[in-house]
Amino acid sequence: MRSDSVQYTPGALDRDAPFYVAGIRGLVGSAIRRRLDAGGFTNVFGATSAELDLKDRDAVFGYLTETRPRYLVLAAAKVGGILANSTYPVDFLSDNLRIQTNVLDAALTNDVERVVFLGSSCIYPKLAPQPIREDALLTGHLEPTNDAYAIAKIAGILQVQAVRRQYGLPWISAMPTNLYGPNDNFSRHGSHVLPALIRRYDEAQASGARSVTNWGTGTPRREFLHSDDMADAVLHLMENYDGPMQVNVGTGEDATIREIAETIAEVVGYTGETEWDAARPDGTPQKLLDVSQLAATGWRARIGLREGLERTVAWYRDHIGALRV
Repeated sequence: MRSDSVQYTPGALDRDAPFYVAGIRGLVGSAIRRRLDAGGFTNVFGATSAELDLKDRDAVFGYLTETRPRYLVLAAAKVGGILANSTYPVDFLSDNLRIQTNVLDAALTNDVERVVFLGSSCIYPKLAPQPIREDALLTGHLEPTNDAYAIAKIAGILQVQAVRRQYGLPWISAMPTNLYGPNDNFSRHGSHVLPALIRRYDEAQASGARSVTNWGTGTPRREFLHSDDMADAVLHLMENYDGPMQVNVGTGEDATIREIAETIAEVVGYTGETEWDAARPDGTPQKLLDVSQLAATGWRARIGLREGLERTVAWYRDHIGALRV
């Protein structure tokens, strides 16, 4: 790690300062909004993609110049599962690079004091030792099915580190494990594995289908964190951590995709059979984060997977008419 020029002591944030959440309507951004509201913040704001295209550099600069946030969380990104990442790698690389560069450059120009850049655990090598430590970054080959997205996120980490070195601003990066919860993407073609499984099993339960077919073998192990826990971790890091190293955010526990599918089937009440299409890709064999750096700051996840799934299924059923198809 290169020398870092930041001199900053973390502490309680000003609850009345302007606080911009990029991606405020998404899975993570909406959870952060809920957490900040509950924490007494009075000036939290954001914009929908229709109101502000983060890929439009001039628009982003204009927005931040007008709103002048003191704090900023970059939770906006183009995201998707294995199918979407494999099919549209150019989109995932180009869109995310533009979003990140525009927002971070505009934040620098407008002297935003505290920025949190949110990445993804896919930044780490496909075969990284488990659980994955932060220093595993750039030590091996990426998972091919989402390497374009991963490269974009790695670029974001490096930009934050560069700002710290060149300008001395206390910006930080957080790398969450697989996230889920309210406002997730449940679409048939663009969702991640967990919301895809929730939709598949819920529709099978409603239709009385005799079987459900899932991609892969079901043997890969995955770690999942509820978005409300993620939001709590973001605020905790802003008030308790500063450093150039990205911080892993997760539960420190994982399960096989097969075990997770079985739990989802139980939660939605599906009693049919589950089949596995081994001709479809599994992705990374295991992706479990080492969360000891985060734990050292005094934070641990509170929402267990079963409880989180029950909450998410209830939200999904309440909002099924308004979901992306």
